[in-house]
Amino acid sequence: MKNASLLVLVAGSTKAPDLELLLQSASSARAHLSFLVLGTMPRAPVFAYGIEPYGLPAVPDNWQEEIETAQTELTTTAKAIEAYLRGSDTSGDVGVLSCEPAALPAAIARRATTCDGVVMSNDLRDNEALFHAAVHGTLFSSPAGVILNGIGADKTLEPAQIFVAWDTGLPAARAVHASLPLLKEAADITIGLFDPIMSPEQNGENPGSDIARWLSHHGCKVTVQQYPTGGEEIGKCILGRAAETGADLVVMGAYGHSRLRQAVFGGTTRTLIEQTGMPVLLVH
Repeated sequence: MKNASLLVLVAGSTKAPDLELLLQSASSARAHLSFLVLGTMPRAPVFAYGIEPYGLPAVPDNWQEEIETAQTELTTTAKAIEAYLRGSDTSGDVGVLSCEPAALPAAIARRATTCDGVVMSNDLRDNEALFHAAVHGTLFSSPAGVILNGIGADKTLEPAQIFVAWDTGLPAARAVHASLPLLKEAADITIGLFDPIMSPEQNGENPGSDIARWLSHHGCKVTVQQYPTGGEEIGKCILGRAAETGADLVVMGAYGHSRLRQAVFGGTTRTLIEQTGMPVLLVH
């Protein structure tokens, strides 16, 4: 992503040296990194006694201490990242965001609105509510795509091999549009279709030819592959075929089905989000 402005979401437990590969990649791509250290406010332990409306709230004395401890961790991490940035030749800035869990998605989305993409640290996965708030806030409330598992990879911002999971749906189309700067710089692109339906109403009479023609016009080297799933879950198929092509990044549309359906029954997006081995760029 040449000259891109990227929002990088990290946890209070993130160590600055773990960001080295991302900083090197950003420096090479002349990208600006806006780090945001995320945290959640400890829930107010308010207990009522007596009978409403005459009951009075009782707040434990250590609640304020918990807030200060949590804020101190975030501030310490932010200062460490700032110091690490100053020692590099990477353009960047650092901020802290700590609020109620329910307010996080909207707050993150506001920051992501004016960025070219969002990169998330895997340290956020240690707090499931925080991680999903960050992912869903970006995907559903901002125009930016989110890159997962990319901070520890050396080709996050300049992938040479890209695997595009294509199905002609709107999320997939948005994902390709969002990743076009990366696709135009890649050495090889594989367009993967899984159990395509060859009809004008579904994947077209020649599935994949439309996107291959478009990307080829941009100067991309494109290969279209159609894969049978053989009954295997599509998310696992995508990861397997991407690994076989030596992909540095998977590009995919997220949540072609509802979040509720994916949460209850599982699905392709859920599989790609939960895995931690392959860098993936998701766009809804």
